[in-house]
Amino acid sequence: MKGREDFLARCFCLNTWAMNENLALIACAAGGYLVGSIPFGVIATRLGGAGDLRQIGSGSIGATNVLRTGRRDLALITVIGDAAKGAVAVLAAGALVSPLGAAIAGGAAFLGHLFSVWLRFRGGKGVATFFGILFAIAWPVAIAAGVTWLLVAGIFRISSLASLSAAALGPVWLLVLHQSSEPKLWLTVAMAVLIFARHHQNIRRLLAGDEPRIGATKAATP
Repeated sequence: MKGREDFLARCFCLNTWAMNENLALIACAAGGYLVGSIPFGVIATRLGGAGDLRQIGSGSIGATNVLRTGRRDLALITVIGDAAKGAVAVLAAGALVSPLGAAIAGGAAFLGHLFSVWLRFRGGKGVATFFGILFAIAWPVAIAAGVTWLLVAGIFRISSLASLSAAALGPVWLLVLHQSSEPKLWLTVAMAVLIFARHHQNIRRLLAGDEPRIGATKAATP
């Protein structure tokens, strides 16, 4: 009888632990998404008197579009904010929950940036948030991806090509420079795929040879 009671007690403890872990992971997803949804580009341009970013240039909420307002200071604020929110989501979940929770929070923050609840599920292309998340999960990988961006941008003078190259090589750098766990690898791959999806118009222009170069005057794009 006592053995049966001990068995039931252990089962109850295991079920309680599993339930608590699942709730924690759900909290990581929800918290990460809400943090990632903060539209720093929209906030910075409005407070800085540069207008509604969604009505400027491509309508994206990222730093590249903020630059089209002519305000480099606001673009810098946007880059820092968008990168920081991804890093904060990963680091907080990693410290409070688990490495799996950190990966889930990072992925949710990335989705929050792309599909912000505050902007009717519209958002940016995710490059700065991608770098922030990479820095939090494995900073040498973020540095390698950053060097990739700088090299491609320096050679070809095309921002979108540099971003696509950094995203594509992100999983490769993770495997080469970091003893990667599956959640981190899948997170990096998923972010790269989504970055390519969000850059579909840029990819079309790259293939057509019409993508503007860094520093060139660019007309508003749909």
